[in-house]
Amino acid sequence: MPGARALPPLPPRRTALKAGLAAGLSGLLLPALSACTPTDRPGTVTVAGGEPGGFYLEFAELLAAALQRHGVAGEATALATGGSLDNLEHLLTGKATFAVALADSAAQRTAVGDPPAVGLTAVGKVYENYVHCVIRHNSGIRDIGALAGRTVAIGEPGSGTSLTTPRLIEAAGLSSTAGTAGGVTVLSLGLNAGLAALRDGTVDALFWSGGVPTAAIAAAHDDVGLGFLDLSPLLPALRAKYGVFYDRVLIPAGAYEGIPAVWTVGVANLLLCRSDLDGQTVKRTVELLVVHAEELIPRSSLGIQFLSPESLINTASLPLHPAAAAAYRELHG
Repeated sequence: MPGARALPPLPPRRTALKAGLAAGLSGLLLPALSACTPTDRPGTVTVAGGEPGGFYLEFAELLAAALQRHGVAGEATALATGGSLDNLEHLLTGKATFAVALADSAAQRTAVGDPPAVGLTAVGKVYENYVHCVIRHNSGIRDIGALAGRTVAIGEPGSGTSLTTPRLIEAAGLSSTAGTAGGVTVLSLGLNAGLAALRDGTVDALFWSGGVPTAAIAAAHDDVGLGFLDLSPLLPALRAKYGVFYDRVLIPAGAYEGIPAVWTVGVANLLLCRSDLDGQTVKRTVELLVVHAEELIPRSSLGIQFLSPESLINTASLPLHPAAAAAYRELHG
């Protein structure tokens, strides 16, 4: 690809993590978590995550464990869900205290117009999501245009992938109306059902938005041999119509054994809360994200995703909760 260049080998995950944290936290004097007693912390906190085998749920489980371990909440649990859109509903209806969601999904939900008392606010950007367009290695499909006339899995209803994928199909000049010129047949399948369909040939491609590597995709690749399509040429059309939520990101060589590096579309993944969540809980959660970042890196991560104050505040158009904004200012001195 023009402009692409060879990348140096990735460092071990922990090495990259430490390097990233050192760069992000340089010059900061990090405090211990703010003093908190059982009477001024929430008794129960729920973190809405995602599908088993995906990065969302793994991160949510780590965050819930850390919130409880460090006394931010008396009890904290992670909730398995369909993904971003489900998580936003759980958050706004009070079924979840925190939720992880794609920035484009959150922006669309905010645009609908929520009552101010239950609006969405960000605690921080917790990692970059990588859109995977997964194909079988021996499929002969080499670019997204070749999906015309084929069947694709576009994400489980309620997932952020199910919002992003139709935008990608549109940006590619394809149609989700089967039988028309450039038409594709779309099936609403999530990660695990989509991988099963890819294995048995029911679908020709699977779209999935998640971390790198995604454990379930890595396992399927070991079984059947997979590949990814370059989605980065779609970025100009995506950004022109939907805004700056989409970036050009690289799934590096070695992220999935034997698969070469491929450019794709990235979307920020945000940790969100309701605007009426108490400031003390938000402040202590921000401190946890910064001071104990090393506890919140899913084991499947290569170390190309980590938390730092600089990345945490990059929440696209979603406003930070006032207590989160104040906490970041305090941490930066």
